[in-house]
Amino acid sequence: MGDKKRHALVTGASRGIGEAIAIDLAKEGHNISVNFNSHQEDADEVVKKIKNIGSNAHVVKGNVSDKKSVDGMISAAVEKFGPVEILVNNAGIISDNLLMRMKDEEFDKVIDTNLKGTYYCTKLCVPSMVKNRWGRIINITSVVGIRGNIGQSNYSASKGAIHSFTYSLAKELATRGVTVNAIAPGYIKTATVDVLSEKLKDHIMTWIPMNRFGTPDEISGMAAFMASEKAKYMTGEVVRIDGGMAI
Repeated sequence: MGDKKRHALVTGASRGIGEAIAIDLAKEGHNISVNFNSHQEDADEVVKKIKNIGSNAHVVKGNVSDKKSVDGMISAAVEKFGPVEILVNNAGIISDNLLMRMKDEEFDKVIDTNLKGTYYCTKLCVPSMVKNRWGRIINITSVVGIRGNIGQSNYSASKGAIHSFTYSLAKELATRGVTVNAIAPGYIKTATVDVLSEKLKDHIMTWIPMNRFGTPDEISGMAAFMASEKAKYMTGEVVRIDGGMAI
């Protein structure tokens, strides 16, 4: 707990990678706004875990693809713990299909949640960060945004766009004490991966030199570092944590 206590908002923090990041940031002593959209019981459980660590937390409901919902979510977070100083854009969805079969709605909802959600949340949090000359924006993307994947043209487009968003915003905020970085996970043991067939898991494993899936805490440690004072000279970086998948 060497760093000053900050207010961190983690979107999609009720499970998986978002939960792990919220807990690791709590271990650093930060106050955590745990965002959820549809899994309130899980989000409440994350808050309990954080309070057991000895940090403060609360839940904030919000659908990041909806601008009005994001406005309400950020307002509730700020009312509880003050301006958001660490923003982790983690909320995301998949809706896989080959492009020839993909419906417009499947493309739109992935772009709206993953890309526009990151935009909405970031735009509302940046002014106070600039004013206070301190901020950390951490975007959780995907190795698929680097290497692509069959059936995921919508998902890879959304994540690749966030990489470019990260680069541009990092340049805009570089002299304002605000860093903007991204983490591009590979296949991590979460609910999204658990539902895959064993046959598909075996096939995916042939892409991964380490020959295993990652765990959420192998992502969250990097997020905690990016949020810390130790990372103050690091900006515009996309860090792959993928077992070597994108080599």
